[in-house]
Amino acid sequence: MVPADTPVWLAFLIVGAAMSVMVALRYFMSSGMFAWITNRAKPGLYSDQRNQILSEIRYSLIAAVIYGVPAGAIFWLWRHHDFALIYTGWTTYPLWYLPLSVFLYLIAQDTWFYWTHRAMHHWPSLFRLAHKVHHDSKPPTAWSAMSFHPIESVSGAIVIPVLVFVVPIHLAMLGVLLTIATIMGVVNHMGWEIFPRRLVNSAFGASVITASHHERHHEGYRCNFGLYFRFWDKICGTDRGLSHRFGRHVETNH
Repeated sequence: MVPADTPVWLAFLIVGAAMSVMVALRYFMSSGMFAWITNRAKPGLYSDQRNQILSEIRYSLIAAVIYGVPAGAIFWLWRHHDFALIYTGWTTYPLWYLPLSVFLYLIAQDTWFYWTHRAMHHWPSLFRLAHKVHHDSKPPTAWSAMSFHPIESVSGAIVIPVLVFVVPIHLAMLGVLLTIATIMGVVNHMGWEIFPRRLVNSAFGASVITASHHERHHEGYRCNFGLYFRFWDKICGTDRGLSHRFGRHVETNH
């Protein structure tokens, strides 16, 4: 732990570096695990994508630094100056607020992502500048989830550091939130559908984004912009259903 009397600039540097390493390790553990699963379930699926995967890892490590530095700064300020609405007591708020806080964060992240993501596709110059790197993964792999241009990484990295000053959240629920974000980010980019067809075509699949839905975005570019939920795509008319590349999925809503 960094002593409280450490100069602020040095504390931010140390904690930011430590957090960046943690983000990178989380990336390698999650993407590596699902890449292994892919190799077992779909042998050879990534066999001709070695150079692409190396590029994805390189950009993801840059993204890990961009995500880690502000997270480290917020953590240090919270630990030493109570400078955020993160709490650790289980009775500080009612127990029912624990899952609600995670849901509120997911909704806020999804909303921010939908509109910034859609903007990057709406303006060609912004797409080439900030978002093309992610779409250079053709098709995406288990290593693609964090493969962003630094500008796009900054856009995504600011959301939770802002939210912790607005919406109270238990430290453990913050961990749950990051776990959900990590797993959904990876499984939605694996290049195949890990969930059973029955689940994808159920009410769950009609509301929550899976690989079948996000793959359609990578195919069509001008649709399916959401991060976790299909809510904004549906009310804004940008939901184009599921990809046919993964099998005979039957879309539940048109």
